[in-house]
Parts: sequence; C-alpha cells; structure tokens
Amino acid sequence: MCLIAVAVDLRADYPLMIAANRDEFFARATAPAQFWPDLQPVLAGRDLEQGGTWMGITREARFAAVTNFRDGASRSGRKSRGWLVRDFLASQVSPSSFLERIDAEHADYDGFNLIVGSGRNLLHYSNRSRRVTPLVAGVYGLSNHLLDTPWPKVERAKQALRALQQVPPEHLEPGLAQLLSDDARAPDDALPQTGVSLEWERVLSSAFIRTPDYGTRASTLVIVDRLGRAVFRESSFGPDGQVLDTRRFVLEPTAGLTRDGTSGDAGCPPR
Repeated sequence: MCLIAVAVDLRADYPLMIAANRDEFFARATAPAQFWPDLQPVLAGRDLEQGGTWMGITREARFAAVTNFRDGASRSGRKSRGWLVRDFLASQVSPSSFLERIDAEHADYDGFNLIVGSGRNLLHYSNRSRRVTPLVAGVYGLSNHLLDTPWPKVERAKQALRALQQVPPEHLEPGLAQLLSDDARAPDDALPQTGVSLEWERVLSSAFIRTPDYGTRASTLVIVDRLGRAVFRESSFGPDGQVLDTRRFVLEPTAGLTRDGTSGDAGCPPR
C-alpha cells in the first residue's frame, strides 16, 4: 500500500472515509478481496507469497492498513509487514494494546507505517518514528514516509478528500475512486529523495502508477455512515492500469458484511 487518505468527521453523515492504493510488482501473486477461508472474520485481498495483506476489515468493523517506509535501506526484517494487518484483524486486542506489542517487536520488520482501528478509533504507528498518533477529527495522508509528510501525491489526495465535504452522498464513492485514479506526476523540483533513481521518483510520484511491470494493483475505499454502516470496495488492476475486478461489500451494524456486487474477472507492497 503506497497511498492512504483518511477523513475523520469531515462530514456528519459519513464520519469516516478512507481511500487507499496498493502499489506492487505485477509478478507478485495476489488474491482479490474476499473473506479468508482460514480467518472468516477477515475481509481483504491477500499477498499469496507471505500470507499477509495491505488493507482489510472484519465483521466487527476492525480495520488496518500498512505502507512501506521508503528510505533506500536494505531489507533485514524477519517478518512480513503484511502480517501486521493480518495479525491485528485476526486478534481481539485493542488498537493501543496491539501497537504496544508491535513497538516491542519493531526491529523485526523493515520500515513501515500502520493504521489500526476499531470503529472510528484509529491510530497510526511507524517503526521509524516509534510514535502512536490518534487520528482525531481531520484529514490525513500517508504514503511511504511518516504521517502527513507533504509529498505531492499526499497533498493532492488530502485536497481531493476535503473537496468531498459538501458533495451529495451518491458522489462519495466516485469521488474517492477519482482521487485514487490520479496519475499526474509531480514536477522534478517537488520530488522527494528516498534512495531510488530520479526516474523512479517520477514514476512513484503519482497516486495511480502505470507501468508494464510495477504499478497500482488495488484501489480500496472504506466509507462509514453515522449509523455505523460501512462500504468496502476494492478494484484490482493489471499492467498499465488494466481493470481486472471490482468487488463491493456492505457492513451492516447488526448483520455483518455481505457481498454487494462484483464486476470483471477475479483477479506499498507487504514484504
């Protein structure tokens, strides 16, 4: 997962909105969003190499998402960062207790950002800063550095999210999808320096990445209304942005999640 935009209490009718892109090599085996047969409460796509995921939700409305921290450092972590999301979703511990445990194990993972939450209680943690930040009312952006680092695509995503404050409810899902489909690249003088080449910095500077070998693999939306009803929608993509699949699920406050619709063919990277 390489971009996450979060709005908390931006709207009274939809107090939580999340839009996120997962970027990865297309050769990495991945399953599209579904309930996991071995962990039935978990709804998420799945990294089939390590068994984790980049973003997911449960029937009890537990939520988690991860991005890699890009700093050019060599990989030395013993555990896959995708396990962070999987392990939180499969647990029953509070978000704060889970992050206390992860902080004690922070050196076992390569650099990451993690958002975990139950209902609207969301927390951010990075094993680079080792700080826990509650996501109170506001708009937040996260890519492959610390929370709200003003990379161009983070700032564009936050601006697009704020623009949804007054739109009719039926425009929320299309608006979030449009935010995630933004493939505009940043000018060279605005690019961060994260240990990759200038050409890769250019490629990675857009919210939606299109190349033959690496790019945006999934765009995911989570929208929660004031009654606690949640929508989880994920689109999967192939090389050069080809749409492979779109799946939409609904979480009712008392009935759990149900599959609402599918189209197409079934289909920053957790390592």
